[in-house]
Amino acid sequence: MTVLVTGGAGYIGSHIVRAFGLAGLECVVVDDLSSGHRDFVPDGVAFVDATILDRRIVAKALVEHRVDAVVHLAGFKYAGVSVQRPLHTYEQNVQGTVSLLQAMHEAGVDKIVFSSSAAVYGTPDVDLVTEATPTAPESPYGESKLIGEWLLRDSARAFGLRHTSLRYFNVVGSAVPDLYDTSPHNLFPLVIDALLEGRTPRINGDDYPTADGTCERDYVHVADLADAHVVAAKKLLDGQPLEPVYNLGSGDGVSVREIMTAVAAATGIDFEPEVTERRAGDPARIIASGELASGDLGWTMRHSVEDMVRSAWEARQAHSA
Repeated sequence: MTVLVTGGAGYIGSHIVRAFGLAGLECVVVDDLSSGHRDFVPDGVAFVDATILDRRIVAKALVEHRVDAVVHLAGFKYAGVSVQRPLHTYEQNVQGTVSLLQAMHEAGVDKIVFSSSAAVYGTPDVDLVTEATPTAPESPYGESKLIGEWLLRDSARAFGLRHTSLRYFNVVGSAVPDLYDTSPHNLFPLVIDALLEGRTPRINGDDYPTADGTCERDYVHVADLADAHVVAAKKLLDGQPLEPVYNLGSGDGVSVREIMTAVAAATGIDFEPEVTERRAGDPARIIASGELASGDLGWTMRHSVEDMVRSAWEARQAHSA
């Protein structure tokens, strides 16, 4: 069995590619390296340097490598920046997904696991988000992910696409020292890079309606997330039924200030974060139940917040050495 992973040279995608390798499934990576890294792709894994907007190249890769299923992660992933760059966000995330689905249809590939996001919920008015919680995205990024789910749903109706969408919450940590989060907008790399460069980490807003005034999030370890993709793809390949969407969340919230405290403990660097203005597109609190994914995908949180912070710090240090 062969799985094509779009965005497989990125932080999350590269972890997923390695998880497939450990599970004995071959992978093909399609990535334009706009935010990914060629050296994140393991030796021996076929690599296609291309954008998913190029339907012809993607269709050719699907046919030439005899792909059985797709895991779709490629896209523009920055919720805050998407507010200033809505057209770019829609081009990459909506038009890109349309192009990929067209290529799959042409190549006769009818199975896909889609990288969705907690951003589809916006700021929910419930303490614990489930898959039945109404969607109300507050950024072009969140809207584009919801449209992606609709595209899969409508493709299933039209030509029998078999699919599931995994709604990520905050993905952090590292499974191996040579893979780490290089996003210029995610909390962990922002804090860690600041400390490595001798700067004071920043908190974007401390006036949210939360316990300590900072945003509360549901953090999941990237290794646990990667394993869920392998299980989902295998079930699709085996013809087993899956729900259209699953939350990959822990059920527990951690505030940005609490993360800062955990980082100080893991690194041994004592600091008091600087508080700045809120960042556009950030909801105050979003915590999810992973109960549905636990039953169908065997989803479980195997790593603590301390594990997440420590592994992220060690991987980033290994890169800077």
